[in-house]
Amino acid sequence: MIDPDTQAGWAAEAADEDDAEDMPLSLRLSIADTLTLGNATCGFMAVYFTTTGILIPHLTGSNESGMARNSAATAVILMLLAAIFDLCDGLVARKLRSSPMGAELDNLSDLISFGLAPAYFVLVYGMVADDAQQKVSAVAAIVVLLAVVLRLARFSCVTMKDGMFQGMPSPFGALTVVSIILLELPFIPTLLAIIGTAWLMVSRVEYPKPRGVLAVAMLGWIVSAMGMLAAWAFDAPGGQVLLQTGCALQIVMAATIPLFATARRVNTFRDNRRESREARAAQLP
Repeated sequence: MIDPDTQAGWAAEAADEDDAEDMPLSLRLSIADTLTLGNATCGFMAVYFTTTGILIPHLTGSNESGMARNSAATAVILMLLAAIFDLCDGLVARKLRSSPMGAELDNLSDLISFGLAPAYFVLVYGMVADDAQQKVSAVAAIVVLLAVVLRLARFSCVTMKDGMFQGMPSPFGALTVVSIILLELPFIPTLLAIIGTAWLMVSRVEYPKPRGVLAVAMLGWIVSAMGMLAAWAFDAPGGQVLLQTGCALQIVMAATIPLFATARRVNTFRDNRRESREARAAQLP
């Protein structure tokens, strides 16, 4: 049919409306996508609390140690909560339907929560800590951010064997970075440890994916870390010791996993060489 006023066909418009109504369910948000958006929200709120509770009071001269401690703990707890969302959205996506947007949403959310938020935490640390150097800390923050960007981009392009990551996963790297800062080491060791963590994220070291028992163990560790941070934030008896213990354990795990991975690769290389020599010897007359 033709519209007598515009001389335009109505059929095309009706077809467009039908196409909109017939949009496949796969293009709508799934439960896993909703969890991923929760991840991004937590990352943004971590930046918010770092700014309003640590940076702004420091710049205005109204900084109180209790307020800064509570805000720092809140920001890190939000990053931990983002890690829980990141862990759960993958589990839910494997069990239930996931949309084609899932992988892209996951990378973008991880960039906010485990790239921007910890890098901003490093930057603010360089501005408020007494022995820190602001410009050097800014460079370290950029290194952390770029390491996460490169790590997420490589994750989208490189196919790894099932059950393994190449390079330290960004949530684990982000938690290691903030643990290094909260441990309150001298500036130079803190800087070197942050740069080392960024290198591990873009390295070729293989890390196991959190599935099954490992996923449960990781979830338990994150919840325990939240408890340590809460005890420290509310100045509970032994809260400082609990925080330092948790941060030290996080750093030890970040340092030992690459050693185990390297030892496994060396043993695999030796086994392959031995099997190759044995095969050549068996072929000799």
